[in-house]
This record gives sequence, structure tokens and C-alpha cells, in this order.
Amino acid sequence: MLELMIAGGWLMWPIAACSVIATAIVIERAWTLRRRRVMPTHLITRIWQLHRVNQLTDESIEAIREASPLGRMLAAGLVNRHHSREVMKEAIADTGRHVVAELERFLNTLGTIAAIAPLLGLLGTVFGMIQIFSVIQSAGNGNVGLLAGGISVALLTTAAGLCVAIPALMFHRYFDGRVDQLAIEMEEQALRLVEVIKGEREEQDDPT
Repeated sequence: MLELMIAGGWLMWPIAACSVIATAIVIERAWTLRRRRVMPTHLITRIWQLHRVNQLTDESIEAIREASPLGRMLAAGLVNRHHSREVMKEAIADTGRHVVAELERFLNTLGTIAAIAPLLGLLGTVFGMIQIFSVIQSAGNGNVGLLAGGISVALLTTAAGLCVAIPALMFHRYFDGRVDQLAIEMEEQALRLVEVIKGEREEQDDPT
């Protein structure tokens, strides 16, 4: 592997750095975007039960806020539960934008890596081909083996760039879609909370 890095030239090192950064982002986002971490199960039910027995204190709301991204959105509505339905929804929507932005953290970086890695590889190949033609110009093209070896070395950076870009693009699309789906589901949960707090559901109905 080290020989390939050296043979590919100095542009192999930024490509390798992109690979390390992309791997770190993928691992971190896979851990952060777990559904049970973002949207704990039965959270609306627990809030509804606390609301029924008048135990929605500042301390319990703060605990809900700190527990999960969904909890942050719901807590914003709970803080404004004594105001109108519109005020609750507006508070939830404002907090929701911040929550979604945090869920999308590093995804732009991952997308940038997916875009620039093949360009770095292509740039390395262009530099390599320039060097090969310089050799041809000075020494002639009689040594086919030398030319073939030089071309294979020049193409190393393109192959390396594609090996980084393809999985980076796949994970970027996957995480982007996952965030969109989580955002939709969190919005649905928030609307259920407003319905529960404002009494639009019968008490015997399970809000989950």
C-alpha cells in the first residue's frame, strides 16, 4: 500500500486524507443517526402521562430536552404549552430547524469529498501524463515497457480518487435520505404533541 502511495505521487496523500475524513464522518453519522437515539420510543406517551397528572415541571421538561433531538423539539412546545396552538407550533418549528441542521452536520463535508476526490485523482493522472510525455520528448518512445509502467503509475491517482468518491457519495445520499425521513417523523410526533396538549384527542386514546 505504501509503495502505491509513493508511486502515485504527492496527490495520493490528500486523497488518503479525504479517505480518512470520510470514514470518520460515516462512522460518526451512523452512530448519531440511530433511530432510537434520535426518536426514543413512546416519548409522546410518557409526556402525555406526565401531562395528565400535572407533573410537567421545568425539571422534567429539561430532562426531555436533553435526552434526544426529538426531545428538544417537543420540549420547545411544552415550554409554550400555556400559549396558543400557533405559538406552540412556531416554537417547535424554530427548534426543529436547528435540530435538523445538527442531524445534517458533516454531510456537506462528506458530499464535498465525494466531489473532489475524483478530481484530485484526475489531476494526479494529468500530472503523471505530462511527465510521461516529457520523457518521450527527451528519450523517444522506443521503450514500450517504460511507457506502460509510467501510464499505469499515472492512473493510480484516478483509481484511488474513485475508490474514495464512490462510497463517500453512496453514504452521503444514504444519510441525507435518512435525515429527511427522521425530520418528517419528528414533525409528525410534534404535531401529535400539540394535539395531546391542546385536548384534541380523547384522554383514552393512546397518542403513540
